[in-house]
Amino acid sequence: MTLREQLLEMAEPSYLDFILPLMPGVKNVLGIRIPRLRRIARDAARGDWRAFLAENPEPCYFEERLLRGLVIGYAACSPEEKLGRTAEFLPMIDNWAVCDCFCWRLRSTEREPMWRFIQPYFRSEHEYEVRFAAVMALGNFIDEEHLETLLGQLDGVRHEGYYARMAVAWALSMCFVKFPLRTYDYLREATLDDWTFNKTIQKIVESRRVSADSKTLIRLLRRR
Repeated sequence: MTLREQLLEMAEPSYLDFILPLMPGVKNVLGIRIPRLRRIARDAARGDWRAFLAENPEPCYFEERLLRGLVIGYAACSPEEKLGRTAEFLPMIDNWAVCDCFCWRLRSTEREPMWRFIQPYFRSEHEYEVRFAAVMALGNFIDEEHLETLLGQLDGVRHEGYYARMAVAWALSMCFVKFPLRTYDYLREATLDDWTFNKTIQKIVESRRVSADSKTLIRLLRRR
């Protein structure tokens, strides 16, 4: 049985009806739950994952594209090979779900190579490359070492795509959760467009990890 035949058998019409409204504009979706796809990807990564990728080079369905990204993330290989595979995969990302599921928790040896790798993508002309940089950063680089540079990179994003700007707002809200004082000082001087800035404020206020007093203070920064 081919991978595609296996996926077609796993499709759930009721789940498809649930997820399609969450991914407007995404086509060729079968309706397979993410945990099931992760299990397939982990199994593939434990075996000959290079052959798995070579045998399925041109994803047609959403789930095939997502599986390819998951296998790359799970695969054990050198950071150089991982980044090469990542660079090849990024043009295949055409929606927020594939992007966000693809962004994995980095191994220690992958951290600094990935940090250098994502820098130019904050200024990419492609919406999901910008989102990839922001989501990979928020999951791995909101720390003492990278915070100031990360705030500067996020502040410099000028892509007008909805999912790129939402990722910037999400990343900045997580910066506030972990480093409230330093992120607050940044927000007072931020050069973000008004929409992204106010969306950042909204996401901070909505967070359960931010105190009531901090929310009151952060609301005062909202732009009119």
